[in-house]
Amino acid sequence: MLRWFFLISCFFATYTQAEKVTVSYYKCVSDRGTVFSQRPCGKNGTQHTLTHSNPKAVIPSEQHFKTLNNLEKQQIVRNLKREIRAKRQKAAILSRDRDRDSREQQARLNRIMDDEKKKQTIKDVRKQLKSINKQYLKNAKDIDKQIVRLEKQLARYQ
Repeated sequence: MLRWFFLISCFFATYTQAEKVTVSYYKCVSDRGTVFSQRPCGKNGTQHTLTHSNPKAVIPSEQHFKTLNNLEKQQIVRNLKREIRAKRQKAAILSRDRDRDSREQQARLNRIMDDEKKKQTIKDVRKQLKSINKQYLKNAKDIDKQIVRLEKQLARYQ
């Protein structure tokens, strides 16, 4: 909403009581992003119209489409950077959780118990640590793949 307000105020100065100026453009959304154009750009293109009543405002020749495309690109880059940062934080949290679970399992070994119970506890702790590490590696690998994919997308836009 704020973006459109900014776009309208960016292209057209203040409103007055004079003749209206109308600009039509097409917004096309694809898997590569959003593009603004003067001409229809396929089946998924939608036509939009901006109207302004400032008589001194002139319709720029294609410059507003370039500005719209640059704004859309900046928004995509900002969103990708935020998503990468969130994934990295998720990976850090995952690592802390694994470390906490490992400490809890190892703390079980420090309790006083007889030899038979200690052998069972050691066996169980090893099994639990193996399970914790296996789950951590799986989750970390998934997060790393997502980060790599997002960084590739970001590199494409920069």
